[in-house]
Amino acid sequence: MFSIAVFCGARPGAREDYLAAADGFGRTLAARDIALVYGGGNIGLMGALADGALDLGGHVIGVIPDFLREREVCHAGLAETLVVDDLFERKALMIERSDAFVALPGGIGTYDEILEVIAWRQLRQLRQPIGILNVAGYFDPWLAALRHGVDEGFISDADLDALIVERDPELLIDLLLEAAQG
Repeated sequence: MFSIAVFCGARPGAREDYLAAADGFGRTLAARDIALVYGGGNIGLMGALADGALDLGGHVIGVIPDFLREREVCHAGLAETLVVDDLFERKALMIERSDAFVALPGGIGTYDEILEVIAWRQLRQLRQPIGILNVAGYFDPWLAALRHGVDEGFISDADLDALIVERDPELLIDLLLEAAQG
């Protein structure tokens, strides 16, 4: 079964669009028989994402550090819950279990997670495709900062262009599947 790791916020964000997009993305994954690998929480966008997938019978794998189990209210209804020691082990296991990566809106942790896979791919330690679901233009300022890094000679065009940025979840998944096969 193809699996996608999704990095997203443990908070709901300031717009209803974010929660709706997380729920919808989870539903889309389940409807397409794609496993969801995510942070294991039951709150914020993480909870909406998992609930959306589970509502349609999706296969959901949560990876959560022991110290966050109560803080992020570990989701009880998952196919698999993998409890790890720390955030480093969480990211490593999510990377190991995934065929592609997607970022939905989120905070510092989300940026950390997606930047780590981008950096690993740049260093040719990962081959999996990386996508950004740009809900309501959330990632526009961040993408502009990355483009500034290209303009200033610190990031290659090829590395930035390898990111698949879409507002439509179906199209994003189609492009990720195509990239994974190519």
